[in-house]
Amino acid sequence: MSADGPPSRIDAVMAEAIAGLPPRVRPHELAGLLAAGALVVDTRTSEQRARDGALPDALVIDRTVLEWRLDPTSAHRIPEADDPARPVVVVCNEGYSSVLAARSLQALGLTQATDLEGGYTAWIAWRRGEDARDATPGDARDATR
Repeated sequence: MSADGPPSRIDAVMAEAIAGLPPRVRPHELAGLLAAGALVVDTRTSEQRARDGALPDALVIDRTVLEWRLDPTSAHRIPEADDPARPVVVVCNEGYSSVLAARSLQALGLTQATDLEGGYTAWIAWRRGEDARDATPGDARDATR
């Protein structure tokens, strides 16, 4: 809620989008979902990835082309986008734009699209709390183009 009055329009849009998602993924759940076959998509900017590191085992797709790459009916889809029931976890920097992106993917029929609550920032903080030696981000595949 806005400090100066009623919620902003984007606050309302975000609340509606969150309400329409399957449960948002918590940082400690991400590895298990990956192991079970979920597609984890990192939509952070190249600048954010260069500054903060890659998300291991994530597929990098710019937010500007996300829908075209993941729509199973799109001529521009990636090979991994062949099953609309496959769980997809969208990751942004702090867990805001990923909510809207996941909701957009659901509108394309990806019924199991959701996002990482708190984004990469929450994931790396969780990893550092668990074991700082394991917090070094790994490589990610870039499917931006």
